[in-house]
Amino acid sequence: MATELDDRPYILIVDDEASVRSALRRTLRKEGYRLGFAESAAQALEMMREEVPALIVSDHLMPQMTGLEFLKRCRLLYPEAGRIVLTGQAEMETVIGAINDGEVFRFLRKPWDDDEVKLTLHMALQQLSTERENRRLLKLLEKQTARVRELESEHPGISTIERDANGAIVIDEDDLGDA
Repeated sequence: MATELDDRPYILIVDDEASVRSALRRTLRKEGYRLGFAESAAQALEMMREEVPALIVSDHLMPQMTGLEFLKRCRLLYPEAGRIVLTGQAEMETVIGAINDGEVFRFLRKPWDDDEVKLTLHMALQQLSTERENRRLLKLLEKQTARVRELESEHPGISTIERDANGAIVIDEDDLGDA
């Protein structure tokens, strides 16, 4: 669980093989992330009730629930969490399913290249940050647009700007009144 001051990205790694979890822990230990590890999709879903990760890295072939089924469920429950599939078998049907159903950011193959994993996680977190900022800006724009509409209804013409042939704003001193 994160402290209030800990703003490092939380990444949840889900794989039924302890050796894979351990190897990813070693690969990522110096990257500045908070890491969580689950040995099954069920355990990961339980962990996510406490804290939703910024990014989920899941093995595909796991008992009880495949990684794609798990990530599809995560997309529905936690749409803002990024999703990456890690697998030794990358059949085209699996890749297409991951992209369509789980909306995964990337597909990583086992065995992996450490630098590729680090870069992929970094790029995924950058994309998530950009999407979050875009949502924030869109909400701000919607709020400002609503305020402009309110002002326009109270003061018709307030949002109209007259310009001269050179593009300079024309101020009609008669409209200034006693200001």
